[in-house]
Formats: sequence, structure tokens, C-alpha cells
Amino acid sequence: MSPNGSDRSSRRPMRRKLPQVLTAGLVLATASGCSYNWEDFPRLGMPTPVTEEAPRILSLWQGSWAAALVTGVLVWGLILWSVFFHRRSRTKVEVPPQTRYNMPIEALYTVVPLIIVSVLFYFTARDESKLLELSDKPAHTINVVGFQWSWGFNYIEKVDGQPAAGPEVPKELNAIPDKYQKDFPEGAGGVYDVGIPGTRNPQNGNPGPTLWLPKGEKVRFVLTSRDVIHSFWVVPFLMKQDVIPGHTNVFEVTPNREGTFMGKCAELCGVDHSRMLFNVKVVSPERYQQHLKELAEKGQTGYVPAGIAQTDPARNAEKNQL
Repeated sequence: MSPNGSDRSSRRPMRRKLPQVLTAGLVLATASGCSYNWEDFPRLGMPTPVTEEAPRILSLWQGSWAAALVTGVLVWGLILWSVFFHRRSRTKVEVPPQTRYNMPIEALYTVVPLIIVSVLFYFTARDESKLLELSDKPAHTINVVGFQWSWGFNYIEKVDGQPAAGPEVPKELNAIPDKYQKDFPEGAGGVYDVGIPGTRNPQNGNPGPTLWLPKGEKVRFVLTSRDVIHSFWVVPFLMKQDVIPGHTNVFEVTPNREGTFMGKCAELCGVDHSRMLFNVKVVSPERYQQHLKELAEKGQTGYVPAGIAQTDPARNAEKNQL
């Protein structure tokens, strides 16, 4: 038997098995998706948003996927068209005619990618600037302190029943630039909560300390670090920001759904990075105020140190923006 004949005979069993393999793959894919909630499909893998700002991020995510899909379909279509309609067995031509220096085609594959990138850049820059806008006086300000290997939360609030603080900002918050200190509530004595990797949420047993937030009220997060770069990520917020020593990042959200949600450090910050977990509990404004009183009753008044002070270049940059 010729070598070619041997090759053909060896390929026949594979051709017979191909439909069976495809059928098995289809059944497996279908079976594994039985528990999938198709109502979640439009979010394309994103969790359900829990803040008023998160739908903007979700819309950007969906638009990027749509643009990628259209581009992919176009590219795949051109590849398949070339494979099927210019195959050698069909044209009987060893080397088909080559197209060179075709200006319309070259302009097309140069200009179209530039347009796609420009559109994505525009919408990303537009949404980023909107998400990082700061209000004049947020309802609540919380200083999130990242450290190896957990989190501290300074609630910069006036707590009922707690004596008013003096006009001076406590030394524990000196690392925060003046431009953010000026928006602190007057007389805010504050309370704090701080965790260790072994801390657990008492309601569900999830690891990490619990950050409490009021539903329907704007919260400003002031992010500071005591040691290295961390990243503050509340998963259903659909966004995260770095927590940088010597530099302060700030953003605001308005939670609109009660519940307990997962948070974590999203920046590789050392050997126990994976243990830097925390929880976010969104409750009614009344329950939030009650929680602040509970922290005060436990003696957790004042603030934990916010972290490393602003470096001179960062402080000068802050002054230039005032």
C-alpha cells in the first residue's frame, strides 16, 4: 500500500469520530450551562451593580465588548473568506495574484483601527472623568487605610453622644492633603474599625473586617497606605483604585442596594496579599448611624494613623490643583 493510501485510511476513522466528538462537546457545554442564569448574560461577566455610578462602568464594558465582537466578526469573516475562496484546490493556482500598493486598502486598514481606538479612548476618558468627579460636601467621608495585611476604616463623622472635636485635624490624618481635609465635617471626633487577616464578619463568617455604608447617601473614600501599594476593590462597585504610600487617591459612590459584598486588595503587595480581604455592608442610614455609636461604645473613637505623609512632589502637585 502506498504511503498516501495509508494516510487516507488512517484519516477515515478520525472523520467518522469527528461528529461524535462535536456532539459530545455540545452536550457537555449545554449541560455545564444548565445552572447559568441567562438574565446575567447582558452584563458579560460583571456582577450586579450596587451603586448609582456602577451602571456607567457596566455600559462602557458592554460597549467595549460590542466593538470587539464587531471587529472580531469582520476579521474572522475575512480570514474564512480567504481560506475558502482562495484555496489552492479550488483555483488550481500555486501562487495567486498578489496585491501591492493598493492605496484604498492600505488607507482602510490604517484609518479604521485609528477610529476604533479613538472612539474607545473618548468614551473611556469621558466616563473616567465623570466617575472621579468630587462633590463639594459629601454626606460621609471614610479614610480607607491599607497596610500589610489588612484594612483600617476611619469614619470621619460626628457621632451622636460623642463630644465634638476641636478645629484642628487630628495628627493621625495628617497624611491626607489639605484639599480633602477642608471637606471634613466640623467637630468630627470620628470612630474607626481595623482588621487583621484573621478577622471575620460575624454575620456570614467571611474573612476580613467589615466596612459599613449607608444606602442612598454619597460616600467619599480617601485612600491612604502605611507601607506599599495596595488596591481598594469592592467587586460590585465595578471599579477599584490604588492605595499608594505618599499619594492620596479619592473617589465617591452612592450605594443603592443593601447587602453584604466582597472586597479585596487587587494589587500584589507581598507574601500575604491574598489575605487582604474585607466586607462591605450596605444598610439603611439609621442602621449606619447606630453602627457608629456601637463603635464609639466599644472605645474605638478617634482614628488609626492614615499612613505615609504626602511626598513633596505630590504635595506640590496638590497645591497647583487648588
